[in-house]
Amino acid sequence: MQVYGLVGSPVEHSLSPPMHEAAYEELGLDARYVTLEPDADRLDEAFAGADALGVAGLNVTVPFKQDALAHVEPSPTAEAVGAINTIDFGPETPVGYNTDVSGVTRSFAHHDVTIDGSSAVVVGAGGAGRAAAYALADTGATVHVANRTVERATELATTFSEFGVTGAGLGSLESTVPDADLVVNATSVGMEEDASPVPAALLHEDLAVLDAVYAPLETRLLRDAAAVGATTIDGAWMLLYQGVEAFERWTGETAPVDVMNDALRSHL
Repeated sequence: MQVYGLVGSPVEHSLSPPMHEAAYEELGLDARYVTLEPDADRLDEAFAGADALGVAGLNVTVPFKQDALAHVEPSPTAEAVGAINTIDFGPETPVGYNTDVSGVTRSFAHHDVTIDGSSAVVVGAGGAGRAAAYALADTGATVHVANRTVERATELATTFSEFGVTGAGLGSLESTVPDADLVVNATSVGMEEDASPVPAALLHEDLAVLDAVYAPLETRLLRDAAAVGATTIDGAWMLLYQGVEAFERWTGETAPVDVMNDALRSHL
């Protein structure tokens, strides 16, 4: 039996186990997906122990996505983003990937939204924001990052300066969103409260809006976007497609996307 899992804190409410195990069952794979919460100061031991025990692969979530870089061989994309969320223990040296990048690009593609040549605004400069900014810029978009802390936005812009990414405070939304084609909310705003990181008055019908928040599925941002006729993409799509890439890297099988999507949404 192959064992895969998720490392983070907290992970007890993760939707990854039902999503992945539905895929194993669909394809008849002898595999299980477990959740693990190691001590923050023992991450190296946790990964070494997983490798020694024959764990085939791990997803990594908050707060370990950046710290995990030091314990694996990062892929070029993961190194560029500065965070990993998937580890493959199959190679002699464990390899770390960032499948959040694929989660962003495939979410837009699923909704027939073209990234190349577009103007995009990413709200948030944390782990999800870094992945979104890289995904969009690397696919040909002109990207602006708006963040509550200006220094984090400008630091991210400097990191991705080769793509011409710009960064500023949240006040920059007023001048960037009205002319944008794409907006990504990469913050947690809308998860715990009925609030939006983007003023409704700035939204317009030519936008495609991806909200990384998936609980609730219909956030205030997405409701506001739908009200003006914009294309809306809920966060479950990003969660799905990052999991799809992880599954395919681990197993070498084509992921049963519809089955994984049904399993994911049935638990929301």
